[in-house]
Amino acid sequence: MPVLSDRHRETLRALWPWLPLWLAAALLAIFISGPMPLYSTRTLAVAWDMWSHGQWVVPHLNGAPYSHKVPLLFWMIHAGWFVFGVNDIWPRVLEVIFGAVQLVLAATLARRLFPARPWVARATPWLLLSLSYAFLFGLQIMYEVLLTVWVLGALLSLAPRPGRAAPRWWLFGLCIGFGLLTKGPVMLLHVVFPWLLGPLWSDWARNNRVRWYGFGLLGLLGGCAMLAAWVWPAIHLGGEAYAHQLLFKQTAGRVVEAFDHARPWYWYLTRMPLLLFPLILWPRAWAALVTLRRPLDAGLRFALCWLLPMLLAFSAISGKQAYYFIPELAGTALLVGGALAVLRERRPRLSASAWLGTWPLAIGAFAFAALLLALPALTGVHGFDSHWVVDLARYSRYFAIIYVGIGVLVSLRGRGELRRLAIAGLIGTVAAFGLFVATSWQNYDMRPAARLLGRADAAGQAIVDLGPYAGQYHFLGRLRHPIKRIRPDQLADWAARHPQGLVLTSPETLRPADLHYAQLVHPFRSSWVVIWRARVLVTLRAGGRPPEPLRSTQLYPHGYWRYRGVD
Repeated sequence: MPVLSDRHRETLRALWPWLPLWLAAALLAIFISGPMPLYSTRTLAVAWDMWSHGQWVVPHLNGAPYSHKVPLLFWMIHAGWFVFGVNDIWPRVLEVIFGAVQLVLAATLARRLFPARPWVARATPWLLLSLSYAFLFGLQIMYEVLLTVWVLGALLSLAPRPGRAAPRWWLFGLCIGFGLLTKGPVMLLHVVFPWLLGPLWSDWARNNRVRWYGFGLLGLLGGCAMLAAWVWPAIHLGGEAYAHQLLFKQTAGRVVEAFDHARPWYWYLTRMPLLLFPLILWPRAWAALVTLRRPLDAGLRFALCWLLPMLLAFSAISGKQAYYFIPELAGTALLVGGALAVLRERRPRLSASAWLGTWPLAIGAFAFAALLLALPALTGVHGFDSHWVVDLARYSRYFAIIYVGIGVLVSLRGRGELRRLAIAGLIGTVAAFGLFVATSWQNYDMRPAARLLGRADAAGQAIVDLGPYAGQYHFLGRLRHPIKRIRPDQLADWAARHPQGLVLTSPETLRPADLHYAQLVHPFRSSWVVIWRARVLVTLRAGGRPPEPLRSTQLYPHGYWRYRGVD
């Protein structure tokens, strides 16, 4: 019993203080705003559409089968709704849980791969939580953070542990199956290279090649069988068009001549500074990577076998998004942590050099603070005259104080440089998001329009959109009927059939008639959302004058300065 107690205390010490720090920051950031369109609102819309219509097998969006995603995340959201009722708190807490598990798994993987260098296991979660893009994307109710959990779980099952060098193939297959049910066949791409290149980093794989590849193949097939167990009933329930979209377009269509997110081959290289900020500005990390020499630890070889082929594969695939690379950021933390450990051991003088410290981040923090302080005076100057700048300037000076403090923090020298960098990165990211919410959230808040549409939907009024619709109102307004999309030339006929119907438009600029005759107006990004009664909009577009409205147009947010410029 005392031995078990000591082991538990050692585990808790390994999680302190980075896990509670990250949890506090993530919970604060994820609840200071509503669900973000279009990522979070679309995921919630699919979960709501399935829930409200009892569609438990085939994901649905706006009343139609949704072939873009597989169902595991939606099922996990439904599990919480069965217990707590339909809400947006549980899905956000889920994302925070996924992020915490990801950090724990990354630290555990580092401990397994670098048994002779325990510092790497302590450094890896700090490196990972410092990454601004990963933290901000983790605030979205999306699939990549959950996918990262399964990727790390599958790779962890391949890594040796004390007393057992052989992989746990059943866990490998199980994690692959759950990953396939989270994001589809791309899960295989995330884990296949460390497995195929196993003899380059694993002694067990090198000495047991037949079993490594034989049992690994069985694990892959077992994971695919888990996906097939869902696909088979789904394609029968979803119909022929859904089956074609699911089985062919959503995989092959993104690999060659992508129908969505097509980018040039070098696109990921141009996004690496964003993905790796603030580590990209830490000279010591660069020095550690540049000075690496053979022989390399098994952990470093593992990270290279994972990251380099993945970068090449993702660059070759036509469809690209920055967040596709999020699972590999854990591998980046492993690589940087391992390189830093080698630098500390083999080049102690270089490791302690002040010239390789965090001074570039200090300069950046002070410069950003100066920009925030100057922003109110710069509004109206060419290049600083957009509504984004005007909105940010309202509170920018208050947030400048935070970045001055961050600059001071990363200017300090001595032990704990990595922790100071990680804490500064985390605080800076949360502060930036807080400034965005305090000043610009009105450009993303779908709730006022969703409430109006929800009441109309409950009353049986038909709703159409003259532009693209991505489900941003369905969950927030608890809509139970589809919002159809029509062309502007079809509006008159539709209004004749639905005289009480509502029409959504998305003009780039507002006119006085919008503020006088529309039901509701609110900003969205750099354009607007305007909701009309169909007959009123048809009359205006025909050049007529509608009857005077019984109620004034609802303008959100109330008193917003941009409405004063409409003429």
